[in-house]
Amino acid sequence: MDLLKGKFLVSGDAPKNWLFIIYASFLATIMIAAAHSADRKVHRLAALNEEVRELRSEFVDMRSDVQRLKLESTIREVVMKDSLFPSETPPKKIKVKSAEK
Repeated sequence: MDLLKGKFLVSGDAPKNWLFIIYASFLATIMIAAAHSADRKVHRLAALNEEVRELRSEFVDMRSDVQRLKLESTIREVVMKDSLFPSETPPKKIKVKSAEK
């Protein structure tokens, strides 16, 4: 019954009990703060992972677009709009002979 009435908080050795209660409260506060910090980090990590997935998907899309644009047929279509056509005759290699021989 004394425990329910709180006599241990006002009895002769009450300062010792109060110090323990303050110490336990301080530790509980630190534990709660650490848990909140860990939760914050987990949420930030999840958001960064989602952003990485989106950026990777965007990279793959852009890479496939660039590969499609580098195709010879695509380049021909683009330059035909500017009235440029492929040559009918293949290019010839020019050989330069040195003057020393």
